[in-house]
Amino acid sequence: MQDNNNRWVLAAQCPSRLGTVDVVTRFLKESRCYITEQHSFDDRLSGRFFIRTEFRPEAEGFEAASFETGFAERAAEFGMTFELTPPDRRMPTVIMVSKADHCLNDLLYRYRIGQLPIDIRAIVSNHPDLASLAEWHDIPYHHFPITPDTKLEQEAQVWQVVEETGAELVILARYMQVLSSEMCEKLSGRAINIHHSLLPGFKGARPYHQAYEKGVKLVGATAHYINDDLDEGPIITQGVESVSHADYPEDLVAKGRDVECLTLARAVALHVERRAFLHARRTVVFDR
Repeated sequence: MQDNNNRWVLAAQCPSRLGTVDVVTRFLKESRCYITEQHSFDDRLSGRFFIRTEFRPEAEGFEAASFETGFAERAAEFGMTFELTPPDRRMPTVIMVSKADHCLNDLLYRYRIGQLPIDIRAIVSNHPDLASLAEWHDIPYHHFPITPDTKLEQEAQVWQVVEETGAELVILARYMQVLSSEMCEKLSGRAINIHHSLLPGFKGARPYHQAYEKGVKLVGATAHYINDDLDEGPIITQGVESVSHADYPEDLVAKGRDVECLTLARAVALHVERRAFLHARRTVVFDR
């Protein structure tokens, strides 16, 4: 009987060269591993190749360390970097939040029912409001107030939590503070942010009310990796919802909350399942 839960993931990228697919598939065959899903993409503009392969070992006694050592020898010829993810691994995660709780609530629910393969080690906030929610889920809650004068000290506290928990992913679930350049650099490639993405876009306070005044027909959200350019990091995924003249500002806010939750959860899943590849300022995303 086949074990559908015994699915490993090999995600790799390298410069575009002849034989990039073969080096992966041939090594898997020689290692007696059966490919259950595979996606690849060759970016002709950047000259970069990306591949994600799910497989299950057919032989008993599969050893990840031996597999990685053997594949590294083959991959070196192609300048290929790779990650091997075992089945059912839950990525150590820290969530950052301010006062709005809709994205946090959604993530906690998906975490609780096992829909998101993450291990939430801590919740960090610049406000005390959501401490009871974290307590109900038995997750440590760290309240670190912040002012313009204490920003660097507060970020040092946040970074200490990230390091002590071994977090490989930081989720900004409507964390309403701009991270410093230093913090963005430390979290590069492992921090995901969500923000409203209205068409046309509106910045500043009360974005949905601005959208209502302009009579927009779409509201949306964008999930992206953070970088030093505010809300302009590499995009992982986006969501859109139609609205009409019959929707009032509070309706736009409600629809916007739903889109933000779904879009953020989808981005987190794509990241932890190694479906999102980051290269320079762009992403390659192999969706399901």
